Amino acid sequence: MSNLVQRTITGIVFLALVVGAIFYNKISFFILFELIVIGAMYEFYTLVEKKKYKPLKIYGIIIGAIVFAANYFFVTGLVNSNIFLAIIPVIISVFIIELYRKSEQVFVNVGFTFLGVIYIAVPFSFANYIVFSDNVYNAHLLLGFLFLMWSYDTLAYVFGVSFGKHRLFERISPKKSWEGFIGGTVSSLGMAYVISLIFPELSFLSWAFVSVIVSVFGTYGDLVESVFKRNIDEKDSGSILPGHGGILDRFDAVLFTLPLFYLYLHFFL
Repeated sequence: MSNLVQRTITGIVFLALVVGAIFYNKISFFILFELIVIGAMYEFYTLVEKKKYKPLKIYGIIIGAIVFAANYFFVTGLVNSNIFLAIIPVIISVFIIELYRKSEQVFVNVGFTFLGVIYIAVPFSFANYIVFSDNVYNAHLLLGFLFLMWSYDTLAYVFGVSFGKHRLFERISPKKSWEGFIGGTVSSLGMAYVISLIFPELSFLSWAFVSVIVSVFGTYGDLVESVFKRNIDEKDSGSILPGHGGILDRFDAVLFTLPLFYLYLHFFL
């Protein structure tokens, strides 16, 4: 099976799974994103371990899962804000556990453990605040955002492969081009119009603004993950998605853009 066919099949199945889980109900949304958080954090810590560092891999993943779940339970009204106080002893315990590991890289191990939570679990937690409003679940805004994200990523790749000559950030990602970035950005503005018809909760101008956020900061999110992988000479964060790499590879841009999307919804709309 060629890489293109494999990539296409994986992409279709992955898209159907993600969209279906988000659209179905709030329970399937919660399960999906908890699994994404766990999978992405596992890949992140595995990359760190290849540099011979030793973050608290399992415990860090547990903290990340707790952070996402705490935000979900809070926004759905199942618990009050006191649930976030429970995270404090969990954080303190990271330092205590590290005491008993007799490591010579205490600062690095603790730092990378927390970085996994901050870099992955915290950004994904904003998805809860996007799909819930007054305890009512509505997946439209999150789906519209993801459709913009995926359309930009796909179209930027197509334009880059077809017309790319001027490197965007060659030191980090030799294949990314200005032609791909510009083509993807312009095309995503057109997709914003289509999405405004499907999900009229936001106007075309609002979706267009979101598409710019996606284009600019999604690219930065992609580059940041690329520099992580380049630092350890790895092409992908994992292999769970044939032809696409790992979970972190598919959601690296979301980590930067999802919190910004929420901030836009919260402060400007």
